[in-house]
Formats: sequence, C-alpha cells, structure tokens
Amino acid sequence: LALFACLSSAFAFVPAAGNVSRGSSSSMTKNTVLKSSAASEVSANVLVDPSQRDTHYDGNVAQYLCDLHDNKSTFDFCGGMMFQLVLSDALRSQLGKVAAAGSASSEQPKIAPSNQGLMSTLPGYEQSAAADNIELFHGREVRKVKDAAGGMGFVLHLSLANGNDVEGWTENEIAGYDGWKHDVGRVWRTGDMLEEEGFRTFREKFGPQAFALH
Repeated sequence: LALFACLSSAFAFVPAAGNVSRGSSSSMTKNTVLKSSAASEVSANVLVDPSQRDTHYDGNVAQYLCDLHDNKSTFDFCGGMMFQLVLSDALRSQLGKVAAAGSASSEQPKIAPSNQGLMSTLPGYEQSAAADNIELFHGREVRKVKDAAGGMGFVLHLSLANGNDVEGWTENEIAGYDGWKHDVGRVWRTGDMLEEEGFRTFREKFGPQAFALH
C-alpha cells in the first residue's frame, strides 16, 4: 500500500511502494515510499516491505492504517517531503472497529488498481467533496506542525466523513472543496480560520503556526 499523491483532498488507495510525482488530486499511488518509526510492536519491515506487509495484514487494510498512525509512520512525497500520517480520533476508532471485524468486513478500505493512480481515473469519479471512508476519505495537508515525524513539519490528516468527527471537514471546507484545481489558486486555512469554522482544537493538536489545505 502506498499513500496519497501530493496532496490533500479525499483519498483513494492504490498498492505498492516507490516515489510519487505531484498531481492535482490526492489518490494513493503506486509509487510512494513509506518510512516507519521503530517505536512499536509492529515490525518496521512489515509496514514497509510489500511482501511482508501483504502476508501480515492479509487484506486487513484498516489494521494497516491504524498501525501506520500508531507508529507515526511517514511518507516520502515529491522526492523528499516527509509527511506523517495522522488519523483523527474518530477515524482511528472507526478503523479499529473495522480491523477487529476482520478482512471480510464490508467496511474495509478498498484498494484501487495501480492504473488508477489519480482520483479522476476512479470509476464514477466526480468533482465533489463526497467521501465514504472506504474508497474515498476526507483529508488535509497540514504544514508547520509541531513535532511532526519526518522532521519537516508536514502531516497528512485523515478524518471521518459523514459522521460525528470534531476534527472532520467543516461546512465551509465541504462547500468550497476544489481539490482538482492547482494548489496555488486554492484556500489554505490558518488555525484560527479552522477553529472559527468548527475544528476547535486544530492549533492544540498541530501547533500555533500550523495551516492546512483540504
């Protein structure tokens, strides 16, 4: 499993590992390098090596995502930009329940084939903020994060869509979502903006200087 093309929006999953090129949408792509913290009971090799990962998780993608989060794992985007994967508390809880239900659960995140490396290539794709926590996820690219793993202050923050998540996309983010456009013309939200819109603990979670693009 690799993680999201550079960057944010809703996310879709695609397997494997390597380097990722920049794209206007944020699907998981075939070519992302993962580096993992060793401070966990889960072997770093299990998180990084595709063959060991597939054997260990045996289709339990939810458990894999939980382990990535718990290990403060980082992903190498755009040739050296290290992003820590952070799940919201609500999404971590939801994925934990799915993981406990096993690989056969209908709520397991689905992995798209490697030839669907962009969200725009997914069947039924439309330019909207819709997400289902299975094929597509709500996420933010957060910059200037205090103590982010990887040492660059970068975080990929995923939250629970269509549910009760205090860290989820705000009404303004959902209404203004335009992840198919170039980052230059999109709205980067400061901490005070997000807190005014409803994410009350944004700066407490990510630090006073943090800002985000969804």
